[in-house]
Amino acid sequence: MSVRRGRTWLVATIAAILLAVVAVIASGSGQLHVPPAEVLGSVMNRIGIHVWPMPSHPQGDAALWTIRFPRVVMAMLVGAALATAGALMQGVFGNPLAEPGVVGVSSGAAVAASTTIVFGLTFFGNWTIAVMAFLGGLITAIAVYLLARSGGRTEVVTLILTGVAINAFTGAALAFLTFLGDTQAREQIVFWQLGSFNGIRWQYVGVAAPLIAVGFIVSLFLARSLDLMSLGDKAARHLGVHVERVRVIAIVIVALLTGAAVAFCGIIAFIGLVVPHVVRMLIGPAHRSLIPICALGGALVLLASDLVARTAIAYADLPIGMLTALVGGPFFFWLLRRTRKTSGGWR
Repeated sequence: MSVRRGRTWLVATIAAILLAVVAVIASGSGQLHVPPAEVLGSVMNRIGIHVWPMPSHPQGDAALWTIRFPRVVMAMLVGAALATAGALMQGVFGNPLAEPGVVGVSSGAAVAASTTIVFGLTFFGNWTIAVMAFLGGLITAIAVYLLARSGGRTEVVTLILTGVAINAFTGAALAFLTFLGDTQAREQIVFWQLGSFNGIRWQYVGVAAPLIAVGFIVSLFLARSLDLMSLGDKAARHLGVHVERVRVIAIVIVALLTGAAVAFCGIIAFIGLVVPHVVRMLIGPAHRSLIPICALGGALVLLASDLVARTAIAYADLPIGMLTALVGGPFFFWLLRRTRKTSGGWR
């Protein structure tokens, strides 16, 4: 137990250090380059500590605080949200293949957000897109839960086929909304499907951050129950867990986290699949450690991916969803074959 605890702290420390380093590098990278020392100097200056040099470029400080820092913070928030949502889904379904993008929760949230765009809905003010994305993700998550369970368990094939069907339906819905929308709406819908952090501002961070924070905190409270549910529903009930209540709460939190992530950044797949699985291999399945380290890992992976998206091609901003799918797709295929082999086949 002490060895595992030590490994957990080591992984968490390394992830936190790497996240801080990548955040500084990402903040200074781009068409207007700002050295890491000047990035730190800009941050320190804002809190009244004048020990590092300020950006030498006349527009450097303004570029950091109006463009770079909001994008970096949003990338970390969304990565943490998607990885936490993936860990929750895998715990609820008892299946390593569960992930908001794979089973259609992300695309369901995107359909709701796109509906808001096309019809110009504003009944919740600045929160309208986030609220609609949450509702779309919630409806999709409930549908997956109801369709994928049979006889008190979740079957691998049923889960995947449910995701295929829901993604096909939401794809058709997005195509129909694209047909209905004007040129500006169509461009925004394409943005949802590709995923991007381009154009992120502090007001968007201000909307997404409270939702993601609430989802993360509730996830930590569910950790012990998810650990007991891994023993089976009957054993968990004997140990005092209200299984169905925990499942419903977890599904709502998955929808909240996914909706907040999708609302301003579009569909970013496979973060919720890859990160929890890798973290579980490193530190074990205990959700008390798994969830916070998944949040760190998700933030690190998505921030690094966004850095590549911004710098891989000069004067271009690649869609972040494309990059995560390029890595996540082969990983999903490997995980699918591994799950089939360890479960003894699907017949």
